[in-house]
Amino acid sequence: MLIRSLALATLFAASTPLLAADSDSPLAKDRGHSRAVVVITRSSVDPDLQNLQKALAEPANQKGFAQRNMVLYTVADMIGKRNGENLDAQATMALIRDLQLGVSNDTKTLLFGKDGERRFEKDGAVTPEELFSAVDQLPAEEKNAAPAAAAASAAEPATAPAGKPGKGGKKAAEPLDD
Repeated sequence: MLIRSLALATLFAASTPLLAADSDSPLAKDRGHSRAVVVITRSSVDPDLQNLQKALAEPANQKGFAQRNMVLYTVADMIGKRNGENLDAQATMALIRDLQLGVSNDTKTLLFGKDGERRFEKDGAVTPEELFSAVDQLPAEEKNAAPAAAAASAAEPATAPAGKPGKGGKKAAEPLDD
């Protein structure tokens, strides 16, 4: 009985970090696919946030943002958004927990690479050019993170359409010669 209890306790202790590693943060879901720009501010009418959003709305900046595979997260008044779409409260709180920031009165802007590492952090106003420059200075390994992930998913075999199971041992019909 004691051995079973010890084995169960050991299994539980070993598996707890593995379960905690799966994050419910939106940043974890973007890892490997896109670079996340996170802007945290106290108010949605913050001038730094408003200026950044206006600048990113310009066509040239939109194009640069898309070319660099970037997504914009904003948290203002405890309301989170991803590219202008509202996040639910649970995802917003997970995002805030994942950032592990202290209390600040200033607007804080963070840039995360595709590898999930924090690559840029600044208090106050940020311009799109600063963000683009930070992305352009990233190491080559980080820039190539997405093509490697895309190649791995492309290497998976295609599955048959739902509702039409394949026939195991038969070959495809060959045209008849007359």
